[in-house]
Amino acid sequence: MQLTAKASRTNALLISICTPDFKGDEATESLAELARLVTTLGFKVVGTQSQKQSSTNKVNVLGLGKLAEIAHLTGNKGEIALEAEESDDISEEIIDETSFAEIPSDNLPFSCADVVVFDCDLSPSQLRNVENQLGVEVFDRTGIIIEIFSRHARTKTAKLQIEIARLNYVAPRLRETSCGDKERQMGKGAGETTLELNRRKVRDQLAELKRELVSVQDKMKGRRSQRAELFCVALVGYTNAGKSSLMRAITGSDVEGENKLFATLDTTVRALFPITQPRILVSDTVGFIKKLPHDLVASFHSTLAEAHDASLLLYVVDASDPSFRAQLDVVHEVLKEVGVEDSKKLLILNKSDQLSGEQQQALRDEFPEAMMTSARDPADISKLHKYIVAVAQDEMIEEEIIVPYTAKGIIGEIRSNMSVTKEEYESDHIKVTVRSNAIDLARLKKRMLSL
Repeated sequence: MQLTAKASRTNALLISICTPDFKGDEATESLAELARLVTTLGFKVVGTQSQKQSSTNKVNVLGLGKLAEIAHLTGNKGEIALEAEESDDISEEIIDETSFAEIPSDNLPFSCADVVVFDCDLSPSQLRNVENQLGVEVFDRTGIIIEIFSRHARTKTAKLQIEIARLNYVAPRLRETSCGDKERQMGKGAGETTLELNRRKVRDQLAELKRELVSVQDKMKGRRSQRAELFCVALVGYTNAGKSSLMRAITGSDVEGENKLFATLDTTVRALFPITQPRILVSDTVGFIKKLPHDLVASFHSTLAEAHDASLLLYVVDASDPSFRAQLDVVHEVLKEVGVEDSKKLLILNKSDQLSGEQQQALRDEFPEAMMTSARDPADISKLHKYIVAVAQDEMIEEEIIVPYTAKGIIGEIRSNMSVTKEEYESDHIKVTVRSNAIDLARLKKRMLSL
């Protein structure tokens, strides 16, 4: 299953199911986020519907009355339209009248939706039942997220990871072809139905992709080990918090940054700019989101290894988003799941230029250890640069090195790879005080002994 919406099929109706464990502001914010997700795919959100239910496990997810109401908004193309005509009782369900300010209201004056998206996960049978009832394409939240990941992946690693997650999602949702429910395949594989054959193909694909991913991850691990000697900073946070814009500002790079969810999926590593000695590396990691599909979390373990290996984590949040505290909780949960807990951290209250003076002061009082920034403000970027350098310097070792004038090239190497804090010229040598990591210092001393 893969989204194949055409130009004429871009109008989406969003459905929120409110349960005792999922209601109120949480449901409102989640539905608004779903609106941003489907917009990222190019759909136009034309309205929302919501209903209170005891759980999301009903066969048709929603009650007959609500399904009939949604069917009216999607053109009465499915089975529910016929059932509703034969039933006098289509309004027994309780409708949630919550108003969703960021997206159109529940009441649509005409039938204009041709795609229905649920703000929850649907089982394969639920998905099939609701599609039959409504007669239009139906998607759940996980399907939308996986499709966004599929479209935005650029590197081979990300493409492999996402394709594995997509196939794990698709496999249980495979269906028989209309003419193949009872047919058997001829020739090789005789005895298998079309469905069984397709499922076997998916299993074979998954096995091959996993083997290929292991090979690619081994190469990634090798590259990370080569960078292990350098101080590394990882930007982590919720999707669309401004990580890529901040990355571009502090590294002077052309890292992609868009006002979209999941604009960045591939880990990018650049040197801090202005360049320091030794160099400091900065990595921009994939953003997180509430209800991130488990398969995607699992498949991105290797990508998030950049955060695991980092000496400093910058937790970037969009301070202008009232829900950033809940988003920060999601970041903590995902990083805990992949084993990133003990690294040094700094909370970055990003996009502060969108806040009033009073709002900024309130956040300073609430988060006294955090740094308030705007990627557009050079003064803020300079302040963050100095902080990163200071933390890196604190982790370095200071030592005095005696370099004979006969040791050609050593001084140049020291200046290129270490921070030189003092130089004294004697009659037959140079006394250099440097700050560097233990590995580089040990390597330099070994080389000096061989002279």
